Amino acid sequence: MTRFIVVLGTTSHSGKSTIVAALCRILKNRGLKVAPFKSQNMSLNSWVTSEGKEMGIAQAVQAWASGIEPTELMNPILLKPKGDRTSQVIVFGVPRADKSAEEYYREIDGLKTVVDRAIEKLSCDYDYVVVEGAGGGAEINLYDRDIANIYVASKLRAPIILVGDIERGGVFASLYGTVKLLPPDIRQLVRGLVINKFRGDPAILEPGLDMLEELTGVPVLGVMPYLDLDLPSEDSVSLGDKRGGDDGGERVEIAVIRLPRISNFTDFEPLEREVIVRYASPGQPLGRPDAVIIPGTKNTVADMEEMRRRGTDREILALRNEGIPILGICGGYQILGKSIVDQGIENTTASMPGLGLLDLETRFDRYEKRTVQVEKTVTGDGPILGPIKGERVYGYEIHMGMTTTQDPPAFGDDGAVSADGLIIGTYLHGIFQNQNFRDAFLDHLYREKKLVRGSVLAGDGYDELASATERYLDMEKIWNMIDLEPEKRRLQGK
Repeated sequence: MTRFIVVLGTTSHSGKSTIVAALCRILKNRGLKVAPFKSQNMSLNSWVTSEGKEMGIAQAVQAWASGIEPTELMNPILLKPKGDRTSQVIVFGVPRADKSAEEYYREIDGLKTVVDRAIEKLSCDYDYVVVEGAGGGAEINLYDRDIANIYVASKLRAPIILVGDIERGGVFASLYGTVKLLPPDIRQLVRGLVINKFRGDPAILEPGLDMLEELTGVPVLGVMPYLDLDLPSEDSVSLGDKRGGDDGGERVEIAVIRLPRISNFTDFEPLEREVIVRYASPGQPLGRPDAVIIPGTKNTVADMEEMRRRGTDREILALRNEGIPILGICGGYQILGKSIVDQGIENTTASMPGLGLLDLETRFDRYEKRTVQVEKTVTGDGPILGPIKGERVYGYEIHMGMTTTQDPPAFGDDGAVSADGLIIGTYLHGIFQNQNFRDAFLDHLYREKKLVRGSVLAGDGYDELASATERYLDMEKIWNMIDLEPEKRRLQGK
């Protein structure tokens, strides 16, 4: 019989996703078949499965930590905010419709059957399922329709670990308050508390930990330090933790336009260990970066309008005139073009100019999304793509709209590249996961800045996370929650 363990948080960004990934890797390392699960996720960072289904990036990361292929069953409901209190609702990896919050909650009972089906199917294939809640676990105004926390916890009756983020302050109050506000039948399932993202001497916390245990009647499993690991971020809340800035010109700096509806900014996280990646919102000065990246967006038209209103378009064009490379991915690729025609799909019926840096047009005239993993051949020329021309790159597409271009393609039948090779557009998310493209892009920037590019030793972030978790949390108490002996070993598939 499949065993479940549930990880809830006191708030969004408390570290639930990281704790789930850690438990998945630890169980996987013990030879157990384990899978992650989050019934409902709201995020613009998503992943496309091998079967072309869209899911939250966090559950894909947790699946990789489990040593398995991500599937839409691990995140059966994905909400992608579009603004104006409207989200695209994706069910079992397929876009269903754009819904307001009111419309979505009117259909919540029907979506409970979606959650039930996903849990049932995962139960057939895995020994353990590690469940993640969403946002704060004690949203008392939503209890009757909270399918990500209360409904799942009530259905599974599994032990709950509650995680609080000390970095934002008030962690004792948030843990105590969450426990006390949970419905009585759910409260009794809370078997352990975790304080996350601590910077400092844990001994300082000890009196508070003892008082917290006494007040709640729930043991504190441990205090996790702040960890800087090479793992993708879950959602835009993580952007506030990004460290950028000037270090005296000794490193390459890349400016990423922080569009209001930015999506899949995890595309750029592989760069962060080698260069300064600075996120600049429309209206914030871009300065003189060594490259500019325009990322994906959930609403190309609205974000292009915001860039133009704030003058960011003019800054990008000025940098182009100075010979600064500019890369656009997905919505950013569409923005690089001459025109964007929307037939009421993205925003409203409108035709508007893009930046005009590539000779292409994008049309939104059908409510259809392309979601697929792809492999392409580098076909573009210039100082960036030329050195790797003919090599293969991998990525995934998640976009609406169709783009036609008169410029040469960058990757087979995808994207476009300018005549001088310094303006590149592509629909390929995950492009910087390809070492050949990452090297070609960064080598060019370092050459232009007359700097020597150093070497980066990339460790396995999953094993680092698992090791830290085993060190700082009381794993024996966690194993007892799921009836797993601390020293017990199982053979894979037994």
